[in-house]
Amino acid sequence: MKLIKILKYKKILSLFLKQDGTPFFNAKGLAVGVFCGCFPFFGFQTLLGLFLARVARGNLFLAAIGTWISNPFTYVPLYFFNYKVGSFLLKNSPDIVLDQNIMKEGVWEQGSVFSLRLILGSALVGFLFASISGIVVFLLYKKIKK
Repeated sequence: MKLIKILKYKKILSLFLKQDGTPFFNAKGLAVGVFCGCFPFFGFQTLLGLFLARVARGNLFLAAIGTWISNPFTYVPLYFFNYKVGSFLLKNSPDIVLDQNIMKEGVWEQGSVFSLRLILGSALVGFLFASISGIVVFLLYKKIKK
């Protein structure tokens, strides 16, 4: 069983390392994918990553792989962290308190505040993670090409 895991790991790593293109092209693709993967658009992250990688002229395969930063194991911690970052940026309390007597408009207002915090945090965290992953991948491919 351990041999199977090692073989799968090596196969995935070889697919990653055998990508054609310049180091910048590959790094751009992965960075765009990681950026898109930080947003809570379940099911559309890969499509958005592929679209933006095409626009940015990056590696499409690595863009699709980059969106895997969010997966069923990382959804909750990643989006919770994104929400906290968005709350910090807006300088409001990260706690949403719902009163039972709140009116319908109040619920919609709370939802928009929550969404704004999450999207803003996702954009900042996505930019940070995309920058880090793009630099690391660029240096890795540059070293491999030598």
